[in-house]
Amino acid sequence: MLNKQSGLLGISGLTHDMRVLQDEATKHGDRRANLAIDIFCYRIRKYIGAFLAAMGGADAIVFTGGIGENSAAVRANICEGLEWAGLSLDAEKNGKTVGVEGAISRDGSRLAAYVIPTDEELLIARDTARCIQGEANPQ
Repeated sequence: MLNKQSGLLGISGLTHDMRVLQDEATKHGDRRANLAIDIFCYRIRKYIGAFLAAMGGADAIVFTGGIGENSAAVRANICEGLEWAGLSLDAEKNGKTVGVEGAISRDGSRLAAYVIPTDEELLIARDTARCIQGEANPQ
């Protein structure tokens, strides 16, 4: 039940797919979809703050993976409130950086923010080839 019916699905009552939730929240004003997105972003923001505190700061944060690469709105929501850490998000750069690599923080921001797309399938294929060839995992 925790793996299948909680999280975004449990809060929204709709789905675990962020794309659908964003569509429902923006086009239809779905209150529960919006709540699910807000809680998702809050939790990430909280972890970023905790990691920054534990590490004594950082040079940058990186958004990657499906949501991180493709949702400027989610990135903006996550970054909202991280000004204390020196992050100044550039709304125009953020809006244009969808599925492509690029900086999304303002020039001169103490804490930079980037979008860096991943190619998880390629990494899995390379690791599989190494296993088949008997090579040690380089990580």
